[in-house]
Amino acid sequence: QVQLVESGGGLVQPGGSLRLSCAASGSIFVLDVMGWHRQAPGKQRELVATITNVGSTNYADSVKGRFTISRDDAKNTVYLQMNSLKRGGTAVYYCNRDQYDSSWQWHRYWGQGTQVTVSS
Repeated sequence: QVQLVESGGGLVQPGGSLRLSCAASGSIFVLDVMGWHRQAPGKQRELVATITNVGSTNYADSVKGRFTISRDDAKNTVYLQMNSLKRGGTAVYYCNRDQYDSSWQWHRYWGQGTQVTVSS
């Protein structure tokens, strides 16, 4: 099983910063992708950022230049540094892990989510 434990959510003012953490369990696969999605009330869950086990990153257009994803494989943890937060960033943020085997079959695991509220 894969366990994902998130922390770092909370209340922040517009323009402020938060750093989310996601501690994972399990071994690294041929391709191992850690990422963050978010879901605002009444809206669909959307991709925020991803990072592979070899360090390749991808960001949603809405957060490019403001958010940074990173991972520490020694600690089995992924981070999301969120700067210049906007009110539109208010959402539940979910950590996920996608694991691909040698035949490129994959499975996605989700964390419980952590609330981020951007408000003055």
